[in-house]
Amino acid sequence: MTTSTEHVQDIQKFCELIKDIDYGMFTTVDEDGSLHSYPMSMSGEIKSDATLWFFTYSDSHKVSEVEYHPQVNVSFVSPEQQRFISISGTSQLVQDRNKMRELWKPELQTWFPKGLDEADIALLKVNINQVNYWDSVSSFKPQKLVF
Repeated sequence: MTTSTEHVQDIQKFCELIKDIDYGMFTTVDEDGSLHSYPMSMSGEIKSDATLWFFTYSDSHKVSEVEYHPQVNVSFVSPEQQRFISISGTSQLVQDRNKMRELWKPELQTWFPKGLDEADIALLKVNINQVNYWDSVSSFKPQKLVF
């Protein structure tokens, strides 16, 4: 069991790993068991609750996949830094307007032209269970953070 101090250190390490990576591949499981991956831009900073946030449309196929099978994977890669991160967790749809206002960033206008006025804009929240990572600092020896 991790202590509060270890948890904070793991969150800090995770934040350090992904700080310069804006996009990840969000992988879901469809009803037939097939895997689908979607490029997604992470919104907001990682807080002590170990969650990731992504804007989406509530009627997108990935949302129905998450509602059917909440286990997801999100992977981030920084080839320049030889850093590879794989996140396992569970996801859920969140339609909290206050949270959307808090996490909104102007770059998202590319995918959501009407901004927060999009009719079916929503968030996908990923509760992180485990992070596996490989980087040049650790000589590509796999490392694990458990939340």
